[in-house]
Amino acid sequence: MVTVLGIDACPAGWLAVGLRDGRFAEARAVTTLRSLLAGAAAGSVAVVAVDMPLGLLDAGWRRADTEAAALLGPRRGTVFRVPPRAVWQEEEYDDARRRCRELTGAGLSRQTWGLALKLREANACLAEPGGDRLFEVHPEVSFRALAGGTALLPRKKSWAGQMARRSLLAAAGIVLPDDLGDAGRTPPDDVLDAAAAAWTAHRITLGHARSLPDPPERDAGGRPVAIWY
Repeated sequence: MVTVLGIDACPAGWLAVGLRDGRFAEARAVTTLRSLLAGAAAGSVAVVAVDMPLGLLDAGWRRADTEAAALLGPRRGTVFRVPPRAVWQEEEYDDARRRCRELTGAGLSRQTWGLALKLREANACLAEPGGDRLFEVHPEVSFRALAGGTALLPRKKSWAGQMARRSLLAAAGIVLPDDLGDAGRTPPDDVLDAAAAAWTAHRITLGHARSLPDPPERDAGGRPVAIWY
């Protein structure tokens, strides 16, 4: 029995949706990603797919983000360009923006900088035991694949968008229960995003997943830098 996790950042911390053999098994919310991964290490979780940039370059923009934005077309605004590692080592936004312009010739939005704390947390986990099981995903890329690669879904915060995404997941065998317990306090779009991440995690275990770019770029440590779907 293959167990995977799909993880999305949420207001309270992180939300995980677990699948066993491609079927819904659990949903839980925690304050730190490390606590989720520690529990996964104690069990038999094969792959952990995280909706957060994993892998930072020393210079330039990541091809993963450029290719994901091109693939999503009208939904390209959901993809943040991830600047080099040195930008994320700054403590203040103004310093990070200045550093980003020095390294890339372009600025840094406050919305992208808002990822800083969780991005650092997620990337720190890469170097820890079990870090090789972490894969980066982007839920909108995963949902596009679930929809057959061409459909433009309604926005995920709308009723129509959430119903469409839940239906796509159900058609793939991931039936989300109406009652998620404590995890149900998480915004619905975060639950759906975590479930889409879990769908991709299962595809990775089967060898069916694809990456942007293909093949992945590599960071300074040789780890892959790619968005999987």
